Amino acid sequence: MSNEALIILAIVSTAIWIAVSKEAIKPTKEVNRRKMITLLSAGTLSAIILTVSLYQHLLF
Repeated sequence: MSNEALIILAIVSTAIWIAVSKEAIKPTKEVNRRKMITLLSAGTLSAIILTVSLYQHLLF
């Protein structure tokens, strides 16, 4: 993965995790569970992709 793609993915991942934290601080009755699960899944996937890509860049 190119450096530009990693930077864009890092920015998107940061935005996703900010959205997760904003959703998490809402009162329990106002939390949209479907939105929360989607955001958590997308955030986890982007974090895994970033971790693997950065680890590969360290090796080569």
